[in-house]
Amino acid sequence: MRILFMGTPDFAVPCLNRLLADGHEIVGVLTQPDKPQGRKMKLTPPPVKSLALEHGLSVYQPETLKNGAIQELLDETRPELIVVVAYGKLLPGYVLDYPAHGCINVHGSLLPRWRGAAPIQWSVIAGDRYAGVTTMQMARGLDTGDMLLTCRTEIGARETAGELFDRLAEAGAALLSETIAKLGEITPVPQDEKLASYASMLDKELAVIDWSKSMRELDCLIRGLNPWPVALTTLDGRRMKVYAAEPETHRGQPGEVLEADAKKGLLVACGDGALRLTEIQMVGGKRMNACDYLRGHAVQEGTILGA
Repeated sequence: MRILFMGTPDFAVPCLNRLLADGHEIVGVLTQPDKPQGRKMKLTPPPVKSLALEHGLSVYQPETLKNGAIQELLDETRPELIVVVAYGKLLPGYVLDYPAHGCINVHGSLLPRWRGAAPIQWSVIAGDRYAGVTTMQMARGLDTGDMLLTCRTEIGARETAGELFDRLAEAGAALLSETIAKLGEITPVPQDEKLASYASMLDKELAVIDWSKSMRELDCLIRGLNPWPVALTTLDGRRMKVYAAEPETHRGQPGEVLEADAKKGLLVACGDGALRLTEIQMVGGKRMNACDYLRGHAVQEGTILGA
């Protein structure tokens, strides 16, 4: 099938790889413009662009899709199907209506549970038991189209958003392959609007730990924000990122360091329990095991994190 692929981040890479492996004709790849990254702000191509160029595919990086910006491209490539995986922009009507088989989206959520930019991270942050991937026939609106196929998986008790992201990216590729193979046989299912939640983009404001919240809430937050933007607090006035922690049943004042042991790590009280911080990073320092940090830095019990 003649397919125009639209995707940008790592999550979309397995899907493009699978389309190539399945023998589809990829008539073009649309992805977001290169962006500056790192301390040196080096202009860096999106992962999908890098993969596309490796396979000699034509890559397009329009700043906008509005006002018929890619109409000429559609007329030149004549796609029978458009596949969208975490592209990063809403598709206007002229794009949605162009291909004979419509536009299929691979979305990292058991729709309609999480719509929006960060469904995988929010499924962990919210403490959901299950996550998954849905293929849907795209419509005008944010992730509102009729559902085609779904793939469901249980979220591991200690699984981070990054780990779940990698699993669902591979699951999404397999689901996309199955969906295309069964096009015409699948009966689309409308989403129940009453069950929809919005998975907003993550930001550093969300990352600040409120130690008065429950042990369960903070455990999910820390795992859901790993690897980005990473949960954040302060220790003796210095910013500290928290990459990993383990729930425990101790009690104390929220944010209070109950134990600072080079063999066990930092035990910090929450609203209804405690978290043993196991992997941290101080501002300007390296990411490390909390025990290793404590071997070189004394932390007094009774210290209040986030003060």
